[in-house]
Amino acid sequence: MTKKQFPQSKVYQLLEPGPVTLVTTFYKKKANVMTMSWHMMIDFEPPIFACVISDQNHTFNILAKTKECVVNIPTVEFAQKVVQVGNISGDTVDKFEKFHLLQEPASIVKAPLLTECYANLECRVIDMKMKAQYNIFILEVLKAWIRPTKKRPRMIHHCGNGVFIVDGNKIKIPSKKK
Repeated sequence: MTKKQFPQSKVYQLLEPGPVTLVTTFYKKKANVMTMSWHMMIDFEPPIFACVISDQNHTFNILAKTKECVVNIPTVEFAQKVVQVGNISGDTVDKFEKFHLLQEPASIVKAPLLTECYANLECRVIDMKMKAQYNIFILEVLKAWIRPTKKRPRMIHHCGNGVFIVDGNKIKIPSKKK
């Protein structure tokens, strides 16, 4: 089989991360929301993960100041709003009002939970050492919520250039238990 060179600028499309999420923050009596795709688990108990938020993004400065947020996990039914939220800055527009996003109070952090999302993770920033160089924040999940009425959530994954993959069938392959 012959291999074809692949552009380095598109490698991120091959290493597609977990589901697209919506990050909510709260600062100066105002909630904000942004779309985020770049995150990775670091540890499991307590849950700790890294996320990349561009320093060009309004949420970057809010998160650096408040050190807390909610990472909301939407399903495919919410995909259109996820894209719309990601295409506009919360610096100039109230996205909650513009896109009719329902919110409810979190139990620990000031940022709101997005009601329509399948899961909500209340988070605290525990490390910003890589913020300046790589735009990476390390978050600890303080409290996690799910909508139990949603039996089999199908999440979306960003592949670049407006292309998304939707979760499909689950498969189980036995492996060694640790």
